[in-house]
Amino acid sequence: MKTYKNLYPKIYDLKNLILAHKKARKHKTKKRDVKEFEENLAYNLKTLHDELKAKTYSPKQLKTFILRDPKTRKISKSDYRDRVVHHALCNIIEPIFEKTFIYDSYANRKNKGTLFAIKRFDFFKRKVSGNGTIIKNKFNDSNFVYGFCLKVDIKHYFQRVNHEILLNLIKRKISDKNIIWLINRILKTNNLKNSINNVGMPLGNLTSQFFANIYLNELDYFVKHTIRAEYYLRYVDDFVILHSSKSSLESWKNDIIIFLESNLKLELHSEKSKIYPLSKGIDFLGFRTHYHFRLLRKRNIRSIYNKLTWFRQDKISSEKFKEIYQGWQAYAKWADTYNLRKRFSSQKTL
Repeated sequence: MKTYKNLYPKIYDLKNLILAHKKARKHKTKKRDVKEFEENLAYNLKTLHDELKAKTYSPKQLKTFILRDPKTRKISKSDYRDRVVHHALCNIIEPIFEKTFIYDSYANRKNKGTLFAIKRFDFFKRKVSGNGTIIKNKFNDSNFVYGFCLKVDIKHYFQRVNHEILLNLIKRKISDKNIIWLINRILKTNNLKNSINNVGMPLGNLTSQFFANIYLNELDYFVKHTIRAEYYLRYVDDFVILHSSKSSLESWKNDIIIFLESNLKLELHSEKSKIYPLSKGIDFLGFRTHYHFRLLRKRNIRSIYNKLTWFRQDKISSEKFKEIYQGWQAYAKWADTYNLRKRFSSQKTL
């Protein structure tokens, strides 16, 4: 297997740091920390260059806050200068690992994302069901679409990523000890309760999202090449496998449980990892996908109505609400929501 070395100077190269700054500031130019960094941009970038080159760079403590939108999540935000370093690192090593990722991994990748995963799910369901083959239920005269879906959620994924395992996976491709030093610095700079045990990554960092794909790429290869599941796709720690046989999915689920525990020290969320018939509709990536139609999840609808309430109460600005609403409209169009969007548009003008 080819490994890459002597990459570290590319990370602290000033051209790379300038590019990293441009990526880190994207859509955040009005943020106070970005403005402060740009007030003395040349000096701040040169300081980062010198610290990285001398290996005296030390990330600042993360700022943690609770986000309830729609479910409660603990988000950790890095200082802006550290976010520049994260981009500088990913600029250099992400293309190396991108070549190793399977096609059907969709999170935090160029030309991928949620909507592409939804399209792929639709393609899979048609393949598994024989283009919507209808089966007659002999017990109650009802009809249902042929096929099943194993929907899986990994329990507390980001909090349980093992640093030693992750670094060993990275070392398969990166033999530059200085880059490993930098990654180790980033991993250890967090205020998670279990960070002392070299476990966990903060939810919110660019590097955490990238490392998450490296870590679960092992699972991707196991599913695709060992148990040979053809209709598999993953978005961060949520993944689905579609098949015409429920018993095959049950067997594969047990294989996956064993693999995750023994190789990645992870476990499935028992309440969120189940096998569903395609006829029932599958909750995945914010939608409830039935065979012939797709609905937004109720919590997504509640969330946009909450934003409308905040806007009316002057808790968020008109500009911010417009940005949120336009994003929601683009997202909601992927479901059968014409009447919902029409109703919401009439209310938001009140």
